[in-house]
Amino acid sequence: MALQTLNPHRHPAAASPTPAPVPRRGHAPQPILHLSPRRRLAGCAARPRAVAAAVSGAVNEARRRGRPPHGAGEGGKEADLATLGNLCVDVVLSVPQLPPAPWEERKAYMERLAASPPDQKFWEAGGNCNLAFAAARLGLRCSTLGHVGEEMYGKFVLDVLQAEGISVVGMLENTDATACRQAYETLLCWVLVDPFQKHGFCSRADFSEEPAFSWICKLPADIRTAINHSKILFCNGYAFDEFFPDVIASSINCAIDAGTAVFFDPGPRGKSLLNGTLDEQRALEHALRLSDVLLLTSDEAESLTNVKNPIEAGQELLKRGIRTKQVVIKMGSKGSIMITKNVVSCAPSFKVITDSWRVQVKLFVEKNVVSGL
Repeated sequence: MALQTLNPHRHPAAASPTPAPVPRRGHAPQPILHLSPRRRLAGCAARPRAVAAAVSGAVNEARRRGRPPHGAGEGGKEADLATLGNLCVDVVLSVPQLPPAPWEERKAYMERLAASPPDQKFWEAGGNCNLAFAAARLGLRCSTLGHVGEEMYGKFVLDVLQAEGISVVGMLENTDATACRQAYETLLCWVLVDPFQKHGFCSRADFSEEPAFSWICKLPADIRTAINHSKILFCNGYAFDEFFPDVIASSINCAIDAGTAVFFDPGPRGKSLLNGTLDEQRALEHALRLSDVLLLTSDEAESLTNVKNPIEAGQELLKRGIRTKQVVIKMGSKGSIMITKNVVSCAPSFKVITDSWRVQVKLFVEKNVVSGL
C-alpha cells in the first residue's frame, strides 16, 4: 500500500467568495472560527475545523476536476453540505464548584441553573453549528437539519446561523400532542468551569433514557427533500442524543438513495453506542458500514476496532465497510491520516493564525487535509 504526504493542488477558490464577518447576536465580531468548549474537550481540539476541511476537500476537488462528487449535480443539488441534528446552545459559566456526581443531585443542579437564564453573553451556538460556520466560511453552501425551539435560545441559534448565510430546515412535521413543552425546547449544554479550570457538562439529554426529541418518530418530508438536494450529509454521534436510532438510519438510507455522500463522525459517543441498546448498536453499525467517509480521532478508532495502530484501525474500518471509501484519522497536533484501500496519506498539522479569520480560511483552502478525496 502506497504511503504519501498530502501536498494538495492549489487552485483558485472557485467557490463562493469569502463573506464579510457578521457579528453574532449578543457577541462582538468574532475574529476566529469559534469552537465551543464542549467540543474542544470532548475528543478532538479542532473537530469542526478538521471535518469542514474534509468536506471542503471533497467538494473543491470535484469542482476542480469539473465533476460533482458521488453523482451530485444531477437532480438539483443546491447545497454542498447538510448537517443532521446536534443544534444546541452551549451556556458557558464559571461556578465555585462542579455539579455533584449523583444522578438526582446533578439533575437538580441543572434545573436550578435553567430556572434563571444567564445573560446572553454566556451563550454560544454549539454542536453542528460550529461545523456549519467553518464550512460556510470555506465557501460551501450549507444547510442544517434539526430542531430548535421557539424560545429565546432557539431564536438565538436561528439568528446566528442566518447571519452566517446558513439555512435551517426544521423537524416539526411529526409532533406529539401528548409531549410536554420541554420536549420541544432547544437543547442546552451547560458548560461549567470551576476556579481550577476543570470542566463539567449538564444537558437534559443526560437524564433521559429516550432521545431529547423523542416525538420525532420518522424522518420528516422536508428533511428528506433537503437531503436529496445536498451533495453531502454529515452526521455525528451526538445525533443519537436527539433522535431515535431508526431516524438516523433512515436519513442515511435517504442520502444513499439520493446519491448524496454520507460523512459520519461517531465522536466520543461511539464507544457508548457500541455498548448501548440493540437499536443503537445496529444504527451505529449501519452508519459505519454505509458511510462514504468516516472521521475519527485515533482514540475513537481504537475504541471501535480494538486496534491501537491508527492506520491499521482505519484499514479495519474500511474492510468492514460496504460503501466506505475513505477513513480520516485525526491525530491532534500530529496532523491527520487519510486511509483508502490503496493509499495512506499523511497531512501534518498547521499553526492557526488567530488574528484574522480570513487568514484561517486561506490556510484551510491551501492546506486542505483531504483535497484528494
